[in-house]
Amino acid sequence: MSGFFEEIKRRKVYRVAVAYAVGAGGAIQLASAVFPAWDLPSWALRLVIIVLLIGFPISLILAWALEVTPEGIRATPSAPAAPRRRRNIVALVGVGVIVSAAAGFFLLPRASARKMDKSIAVLPFENRSDDKENAYFADGIQDDILTNLSKIGDLKVISRTSVAPYRDKKINVREIGKALGVSAILEGSVQKSGNRVHVNVQLINALYDEHIWSEGYDRDLTDVFAIQTDLAQKIAQELHAKLSPTEKEQMTRKPTENGEAYLAFVEAHNLNMDLEDFPKLKQAEQLYERALQLDPNFALACARLSQLQSWIYHTFEPTAERKEKSRTLAERALQMQPDLAEGHLALGFSVYYVDRDYLRALAEFALAQNGLPNDAEVYLATGAIQRRQGKWQESNANLEKAANLSPNDTWPLQNLVLNYQIQRNFDAANAALDRALKLAPESFNLWSLKAQMEISQKGTCEIAERGIQTLSSRKLSDEQKNNLASAIAQTRLAQRRYAEALQAAENLKDDAHANAENWIGKYMVIGISKKNLGDETGAREAFLKAKQYAEQNVKAAPDEAKRHSRLAEALVWLGEKEAAIAEAKRATEMLPESVDAFDGPGCTQTLAEIYVMTGDYDNALAITDGLLSRPTQMTVAQLKINPLWDSVRQDPRFIAMLQKHGG
Repeated sequence: MSGFFEEIKRRKVYRVAVAYAVGAGGAIQLASAVFPAWDLPSWALRLVIIVLLIGFPISLILAWALEVTPEGIRATPSAPAAPRRRRNIVALVGVGVIVSAAAGFFLLPRASARKMDKSIAVLPFENRSDDKENAYFADGIQDDILTNLSKIGDLKVISRTSVAPYRDKKINVREIGKALGVSAILEGSVQKSGNRVHVNVQLINALYDEHIWSEGYDRDLTDVFAIQTDLAQKIAQELHAKLSPTEKEQMTRKPTENGEAYLAFVEAHNLNMDLEDFPKLKQAEQLYERALQLDPNFALACARLSQLQSWIYHTFEPTAERKEKSRTLAERALQMQPDLAEGHLALGFSVYYVDRDYLRALAEFALAQNGLPNDAEVYLATGAIQRRQGKWQESNANLEKAANLSPNDTWPLQNLVLNYQIQRNFDAANAALDRALKLAPESFNLWSLKAQMEISQKGTCEIAERGIQTLSSRKLSDEQKNNLASAIAQTRLAQRRYAEALQAAENLKDDAHANAENWIGKYMVIGISKKNLGDETGAREAFLKAKQYAEQNVKAAPDEAKRHSRLAEALVWLGEKEAAIAEAKRATEMLPESVDAFDGPGCTQTLAEIYVMTGDYDNALAITDGLLSRPTQMTVAQLKINPLWDSVRQDPRFIAMLQKHGG
């Protein structure tokens, strides 16, 4: 063996091996730095490494066989009495292959691991302005960059809602990337002084917490869109995301040339993020209108205002004025800019929330999705419509997609919970709910949903009871106290603890209710509690108040089916049987399950309850049997504890129905 190594030394194979290793290492380092800048595919670097590894044993063979002399390259002469020449060559090749394989084991995985996939999160930008009220402007810059990136179909972009929890948090970038499922993080700061804007950003590899590049911009306010466009294009290039000509054109398009209109729009959009705060939404409405006054051709502001009108109509004020505004604003936005994705999104919500034209809404959302492929809201809206069409599996898939694009947002998860609950898939429902609670462990709404789930699944109130005990010992705001009192009232009613239900309902502050729907709930609980406590006069007074507010509700929005159901509930407790049945039937005719498989069953369930309370057990049981046979919120566990069904509890047909459906 010593002869073999002496021969390697004589033929200068050692020297060639070292020179090759140094040269190959330099080539790999150079390729690692240059290839991304040239936008070469990710496999190019791995190909270079493989070629260099294969070349190593070949270089050793050539070094063994040839030598460089003043006369040129010649065959290396054999040493005197060189033993076993063939065996030496085989051994040399073997050594070369082993060294290459070992190098490949370490180099190839590293080359693959360093490659980032096409995913990014844009963290909240730091506000460095002297005026701290300009924080909304920093949020606006972040949101606009997100919007531009979300238009790139080849990228995965995490929603603003999901990155919001990382504001002012000192958390390792690797942890953030892992939590959000992205390989790149963009951080930044904004300083606004008069009409000048200074923006600093840095792109970070979240897999290794490595700085990739940083940029600084100092521009006029009206030129802020150029910053957003430039950043989006550089990020796309760094992550090797392909930009279509349409996507490039959309990025370079300025939404407005008016700086004041842009500021009003940004502030409005920031307020519009809190969808449950009606006073904030009204402020956002005024600011959007201000932006349009300053620039009547501001199509994006027009679209956002339309979407806000649709939401307010759907959630707070279903008035004819809101209905008209939602449609005309969306159409106006698309007239100004026919390919505006946000315009199609706004029109989709208008025909969805206002007109319940699901096919038209889905068509508009599909157009919006083409321009906003990373917008969780589009998938959420699509999933919401599909469940109304009874397409539960498609709906589940789109809601999961929304949750994936917005992993720190509980709203898509809450919608998933409702889907699975209606499908009576309680394992999946509880899993989704636990995911949401992990994100917001103190959320009152989520724990209320958890308590309702327990009643639907098991017919027990243990979770609600624990929640009541925990919250009762805490210091709460007036709004939280009111929510707790409402939860206690409903829980005690389900437990038939009527005195406690009455006390909780009477503790609900009158000024805490902004609409008649809340008043109806309060006085219905009071009426039912007093009736079961033997106070017929007090019960009737409460039911009359509930009826009064229900009639106001119907008058304000006569096309809303649920409002007719609420009126039917008040009427039946007042003994107005025929009127109650008529209102309940009207609700099912206005919102049949064939049109809405999500909300329609609620109206059907109310009709069944009205029938059982009026003694029409045949219709009541027939309708309820149907509800238990398809996806609805009605469950056997609920029926077992609901006092409304006490009159038929011993009826053989009722008992058989429960047994038929797993009871």
